[in-house]
Amino acid sequence: MILHDVRVHPEADRLARDQQLAWKIAAVAADPVAVDADVAEMIINRVIDNAAVAIASLNRHPVITARDQALAHGRAGGATLFGLDPTHRVHAEWAAWANGTAVRELDYHDTFLAAEYSHPGDNIPPILAVAQQAGLDGAALLRGIATGYEIQVDLVRAISLHKHKIDHVAHLGPSAAAGIGTLLNLPTEVIYQAVQQALHVTTATRQSRKGEISSWKAFAPAHAGKLAIEAVDRAMRGEGAPSPIYEGEDSVIAWMLDGKSAHYQVPLPAAGEAKRAILDTYTKEHSAEYQSQALIDLSFELGRRVTDWDEVQDILIETSHHTHYVIGTGSNDPQKFDPNASRETLDHSIMYIVAVALQDGAWHHLRSYAPERAQRPDTVRLWQKIRTIEDPAWTRRYHAEDPAVKAFGGRIVITMKDGSVIADERAVANAHSLGKTPWGRAEYIRKFHTLTDGLVDPAEQARFLDLAQRLPELSASSLLALNVALPPERVARGRTGLFD
Repeated sequence: MILHDVRVHPEADRLARDQQLAWKIAAVAADPVAVDADVAEMIINRVIDNAAVAIASLNRHPVITARDQALAHGRAGGATLFGLDPTHRVHAEWAAWANGTAVRELDYHDTFLAAEYSHPGDNIPPILAVAQQAGLDGAALLRGIATGYEIQVDLVRAISLHKHKIDHVAHLGPSAAAGIGTLLNLPTEVIYQAVQQALHVTTATRQSRKGEISSWKAFAPAHAGKLAIEAVDRAMRGEGAPSPIYEGEDSVIAWMLDGKSAHYQVPLPAAGEAKRAILDTYTKEHSAEYQSQALIDLSFELGRRVTDWDEVQDILIETSHHTHYVIGTGSNDPQKFDPNASRETLDHSIMYIVAVALQDGAWHHLRSYAPERAQRPDTVRLWQKIRTIEDPAWTRRYHAEDPAVKAFGGRIVITMKDGSVIADERAVANAHSLGKTPWGRAEYIRKFHTLTDGLVDPAEQARFLDLAQRLPELSASSLLALNVALPPERVARGRTGLFD
């Protein structure tokens, strides 16, 4: 890996193209390196994971809306939609919109956390959609996805967006554009322009993940993927972009991030170096914010040691800066204690999550968020007793480069009314590669079955899993079938809109 210095340059000191971050990203995307075998295996895992969470969310309102909008933009020879058979084809950007929304709706797929947050699996829907529309094969798709993950993870390692209240999908636009560039074997110049356009149009505030969180949380990454496809299309037609988008005098960094005195060091693979960043990412065993995964596992164990919840005096969660300020009491969001809050808000409340995990000793992507569950009186009483604080030690571990040290967990201290204390800590989730029960292919397949049983016919489940596990060898025609189809009567339609 090479660390690239990134800072703002005034117009009088305009940076040469080949020194700009967007060009360096494009050069990595255009580098025709092979996909390592272990990277290919993990990409297959994440394709299965994405399909599982997408199908589980298929008839939730935002997903219905996105799918209906996509169906209004049909295209012979286009891309496919989750839940529908391959005869339903739409323009690639609209497939990315619908499928990306389905993948993100339950907040249940993979994650990477460093200077910024991310869900790198959000790269898969737009790259897959373009592969299907362009008639490309599984090997090409693997290369594109490897790039998408690499670029997003490398940006997330170095450049914080949330510190300036910019939504994390600002790193997704460039990574998806770069992945599509790799997929299509585009020249560096074209990818460079597409990356800059994609960043320019996908920079928005974090209000989508603050306060009363709405369905836009699911739409935001899908929107970034859609815009990335459109940016690539314009660049292929010879259109340019605002430049230098990262280092310019009036750039994203200069006015939206750390300002004109900013200095970042962004790691990127050297020429000829394999793209392996996907191996540093991790998926979710539980349908909740990733920073809650280890605490959910810990809560299952601690909850068994409490016999009367009304005898609990106080629950303190000692954790990292990010967890405290984003999903903890440091956010100062009263909605995080509201029994009538939306699912999107509840899955960003570690206080609610820990309360339910302690009491239930289990977590379910639907039942754990049901209104009757959130409003249960004894849960509400317990919920109100939970608070978080930042522990600098956990913050240091959150930012550690050493994977053996890096952690996203915390310590839970339950103080009873009689003065006794029940406490323990968990650094990483059980499913993490360093956790108690690290996940492999069998666990991804189990998650797929858990989320699709009762929705997808067994024969269709088996067909998809067989196809996904042969991804590197799939032909272009087979890639069109890399989708899970439900019987038509199980796929809901929503309200009409402008496109109908």
